[in-house]
Amino acid sequence: MDITWNELPGPAPRYFGFAELWAMRQDYLGTLARYRRLGDVTRLRISVERTLDIFDPELLRRVMLEHADAQIRWERATEVFGETLGQSVLVTEGATWQRQRRMLMPAFAPKRMAGYAGFMAEAARDALAACPGGIVAMDAFFSHVTMDVILRVLFSARAGAETVEAAAATQVLSEAGFREMFWPATLPDWLPLPGKAAKRRALAFMRGLLRRHLDAPARPGAQDLLTQLRALRDEETGEALSEQEVFDQCITTFQAGHETTATALLWWAWLMAEHPEAQARAATEVQAALGERAPTPDDLHALPWLTATLKEAMRLYPPAAALLTRRLTRDIAVPWRGDTLHLPRGAMLRCTPYLLHRDERVWAEPEAFRPERFLPEAPEIPRGAYMPFGQGPRVCLGQHFAMLEMSLVAALVLQAFELSPSGDPAPRLRLAVTLRPAGGLRLRLTPRSTR
Repeated sequence: MDITWNELPGPAPRYFGFAELWAMRQDYLGTLARYRRLGDVTRLRISVERTLDIFDPELLRRVMLEHADAQIRWERATEVFGETLGQSVLVTEGATWQRQRRMLMPAFAPKRMAGYAGFMAEAARDALAACPGGIVAMDAFFSHVTMDVILRVLFSARAGAETVEAAAATQVLSEAGFREMFWPATLPDWLPLPGKAAKRRALAFMRGLLRRHLDAPARPGAQDLLTQLRALRDEETGEALSEQEVFDQCITTFQAGHETTATALLWWAWLMAEHPEAQARAATEVQAALGERAPTPDDLHALPWLTATLKEAMRLYPPAAALLTRRLTRDIAVPWRGDTLHLPRGAMLRCTPYLLHRDERVWAEPEAFRPERFLPEAPEIPRGAYMPFGQGPRVCLGQHFAMLEMSLVAALVLQAFELSPSGDPAPRLRLAVTLRPAGGLRLRLTPRSTR
């Protein structure tokens, strides 16, 4: 049987769909969870815009992989991201994106990323040595660590006093970007409107910070990512990245490379504090594998439980929890449950990893923290059901970097401290571009050497 867009279930349209748009702006994840109860594929019309939400993991995988050539990024998202990130690989489309992706892949290959492990461990150890324990603002702590890592990797530089302002600027830009995606166009930043002055200051600070590092004299023998980016050549044309492209890739790597990793570690730390038995098992594993020395990439195979806790944290709280959107550039037909689903050209596809990761048909007790789901001997996870780094041709280039960094930092944290709740209420979700605890997160850190 053929199933068309008009035959799919969906919320009752109110005010040409703008009531639903407002509901998404107020509570995106809650609104999409309501749609999910209507079916595995739901439709919504907002004015002339036709949207589709896909909650079936296998169907989503087939659409995104088998019909990748019929999709582009949602134009409004690329407009918003482009204001901050320029024409980087996260924003571009078509031949430009293919060229950038092709050129950048060697720089982000797993073996290349392993070469940065020393920077990662060094930055984490420096931050931990300066942390006396007690009640600690974990969002500030992890932002400093991951920003120090990315500065060392990108520019052979170390984080200084600017990290606090840089972390704040990142959050301002994330909040502004999320708000602007719910409007058809972005009003000029010079207008005297709420939030515009803060956005201008944040963008100017971030661009100035990156420009100072880019314009600094090259260090002799430097092997940082900036040096690699400038040395890249297109294998087909021999062309290098332009200086503007290098700047755009650097600001994208800086923004995405510290915020998403810090967010993932933030939720991991909270889950460790809330589940002391899981934390104790991870700490024992780290002690048995490492003793007091710093971890290396070669140690990760001996830390399966620690790795599982990180992956389970990203299942429950994926940093990129939503707003994975695509525009269909032609009609497609997808076999689905014995029928054929016809999706129309021009429709916007939405994917919400936060909800896919809570599908009770895939995950037993989906709200529970159960790292054993990701142990090597666990049953294979169905394809398309777990996607913390996205899916399809645009899967995150930095996923190997992120997993390596998180694993090394988490191991070093557990070497140094025991994590426990601070007594604050459980964190509430706040979705901007990333999913973070509203108001930050404080935990009690007890030095293991003094317990």
